[in-house]
Amino acid sequence: MSTRISDLRILASAALLLAACGDPLGPGPEPITELPRALTSAEQAVVADANAFGLALVADVAGRDGRPNIVLSPLSASMALGMTMNGAAGTTFDAMRQTLGFGELTQEEINGAYRGLIDLLTSLDPDVRFDIANAVWANRGFPFYDAFFQTVAAAFDARAESADFGDPATLDSINAWARENTDGLIERILDRLDPVLKMILLNAIYFDGSWTTQFDPADTHRQDFTREDGSTVQVDMMSLDHVTLPLGGGPDYAAVELPYGGGAFAMVIVVPWSEGGARAFLRGLDAQGWANVIASLHEREVDQVSIPKFTLTYDAYLNDPLKAMGMAVAFGDGADADFTRMSPLGDHLCIDFVRQKTFIEVDERGTRAAAVTAVGVGPDSFTGLIADRPFAFALRERLSGTMLFAGMVGDPTYADPGAEPFEGSCH
Repeated sequence: MSTRISDLRILASAALLLAACGDPLGPGPEPITELPRALTSAEQAVVADANAFGLALVADVAGRDGRPNIVLSPLSASMALGMTMNGAAGTTFDAMRQTLGFGELTQEEINGAYRGLIDLLTSLDPDVRFDIANAVWANRGFPFYDAFFQTVAAAFDARAESADFGDPATLDSINAWARENTDGLIERILDRLDPVLKMILLNAIYFDGSWTTQFDPADTHRQDFTREDGSTVQVDMMSLDHVTLPLGGGPDYAAVELPYGGGAFAMVIVVPWSEGGARAFLRGLDAQGWANVIASLHEREVDQVSIPKFTLTYDAYLNDPLKAMGMAVAFGDGADADFTRMSPLGDHLCIDFVRQKTFIEVDERGTRAAAVTAVGVGPDSFTGLIADRPFAFALRERLSGTMLFAGMVGDPTYADPGAEPFEGSCH
């Protein structure tokens, strides 16, 4: 229970930590000192369990992905997979529920908690814009239960669409939805839409918040930033001097919390100084470790806090991390996935991919961030061929084996202009 209470502090208690640090040019946003209502026990459980899932996901990705920057949205991944879980049954449902960290909560409790949190978080702070959107695209002609669409619409406010996955306009519509629901920060979530897929489930989140105490651009200076390999690069470093902030740390790290708006939302910055740096810290961070970071934060007079301005994008397939975390059966690995609550043919479906794209921009004003998670559901086995790229062909008579025509198609829309002018060699 103590872990859950600590995890909830970002939602409920951050406002108490910076009430005296408004903008020097004015009174600042109205401090938010409590939630508009108490969280239900199921909501508390979902917040704590989703946080634990997110920490495990980030830890796994940090161990696999050698790129210098990693930006994930645990909430977006949890919601997209939470929608998908409504179609799972049997051991597939159990594996997804355990991987997402929901223990023995029922589907109804999980859905109700998601519904309540969507309403609560998106209207919590009038000085912070936080939007959540969900959608489902179904491949026209494949049977799905209406009850599945009704459930995700009620619990996740999910838009449902039926479209031809072989029509390029469907891909355009999906990418347009991602773009519209992230204020243009995520241009496209899918590069192509395989017509073999049967469903795409999408979650998008968008955050735009100004710091409660904004950085003065006049105090931003060029400074060295030491990278993971020990080399340095020049960055624009923002600074706050002589302010009151929640500061904390542990034996091998320092931490600070920077609130937005009325203080309900905040960014926690952790600077490890042990061997392995931030990557090793993330790989070893679990729910208890996160609770320790939050518990260490105490409001105090701070001489200086400096962080770099940065704009990051990140794009990753999460199949392997999710499989390693216990969800392999949902991907059809080693056993048949069971999505019979989604479709009468659900015993032939599995999760084909989970892809997430993220964006975050941090500057003197505040932070803009967005994420889109796409879950692709397709047949667990496919026998056939889709010629959606250049192909060779031959026309033959089968009994004698005589080949009548042979060639290749690189562009079915190409109109041959005719042979190039040619002058015979005999003239």
